[in-house]
Amino acid sequence: MADIKQQEDSPLGLVLGMSAFLLWGLLPFLMKALSHISAYEVVAHRVIWSIPIVGVILIVTRRTADIKAAFRSPKTLGMAVICSFLISVNWGIYVWAISAGKTVEASMGYYITPLLSILIGATILGEKLNNGQKLSSVIAAIAVAILAWDLGAVPWVSLGLAGSWSIYAFLRKTLPIGANQGFMLEVLILFIPAMCLIIWLTSTGQSHFGPTGLNDVFLLMFCGVATAVPLMLFTNATRQIRMATIGILQFIAPSIIFLVAVFAFDEPFNQVKLVAFILIWIAMAIFGYTIIKKQKA
Repeated sequence: MADIKQQEDSPLGLVLGMSAFLLWGLLPFLMKALSHISAYEVVAHRVIWSIPIVGVILIVTRRTADIKAAFRSPKTLGMAVICSFLISVNWGIYVWAISAGKTVEASMGYYITPLLSILIGATILGEKLNNGQKLSSVIAAIAVAILAWDLGAVPWVSLGLAGSWSIYAFLRKTLPIGANQGFMLEVLILFIPAMCLIIWLTSTGQSHFGPTGLNDVFLLMFCGVATAVPLMLFTNATRQIRMATIGILQFIAPSIIFLVAVFAFDEPFNQVKLVAFILIWIAMAIFGYTIIKKQKA
């Protein structure tokens, strides 16, 4: 097996990785177009319409047997249920944040996600933090405190997104199943509650999925594409590019989300928020440097 540290980034891997983060960065436009629909209805459709897309991929690649095996394993299934809950919480907070005009806070949440993942590894797995990681974590904590002071409350959108995704990613590693298969398992678990919700909304006249709103129907169905495609691009990219490169590329999405929030959605961005984000960008620069330095060691 080739030494991972000596591996070069393949051009295809870079294209796949950048494409995934670019699509995640542009996702707020879709969520904004659906802002008149409740977050739980949007999440339900993200679940439902992801299934046929990932299903086709697994059938073509002949990976469906992994799903059957997972359903026969109580341990795997139990962990997948927890992961499903966390990813649905993450999606729910994100969709609500965009519709509520809190896209700036959402971008900060995804900026601090990698740092929170490091802290989880240090506290739960006993992984040692180097000086750069410690410094970037402290700076990020100061930025969050400044944002909290400016908001006059705990920035629960940022912390909720970062916390749910970081814990999800941590637990997701324990699943003895491939990335695409694991995602399929999660949305299959969420399918029944999602369908129950859609049926209830339809029966009470609250559903936006019907012949009277074809634009909403198209956008809700497109949620499946917007959810599944970037994830599959990312999982395939990770096999062809170095971890250091992934660490740098992951800042593309929150940067685009931030720009969309300020310049496209015209969300308020005062000097206090600017200070908080400057600190976040400094923390991310230090964090990125530690990744590159470790990769070259």
